[in-house]
Amino acid sequence: MADRIHCVRKTLRLMPVEAELLSNKAIAANMKEAEYLRLLISQKPNDYPEIRRLLKDLINEVNHIGNNINQIVRNNNSALYTKADKERLIAYMIKLNVAVNEAVIMIGNQ
Repeated sequence: MADRIHCVRKTLRLMPVEAELLSNKAIAANMKEAEYLRLLISQKPNDYPEIRRLLKDLINEVNHIGNNINQIVRNNNSALYTKADKERLIAYMIKLNVAVNEAVIMIGNQ
């Protein structure tokens, strides 16, 4: 059945080190080498559930922090802005930067 879907055959020549690296990465991904190569070619986010989950968590965190920032800005516009609000705003921005940096590091390691 796979031959009906994947009907074009390509020959690939690799150095022994490259072949071993391909084999190890395919095994680590729990895939056959051909499946792993097709994954690398397609680069679809749906193929990486851990990255999708990480990005979903990051988006939720940004939304929560955005709501808190909106409340602080509303207080500022109402002349109710306090020093504590400013400190909270700084803390939220630091938390947001840390979350984004963690996501970038994790995605970069994939």
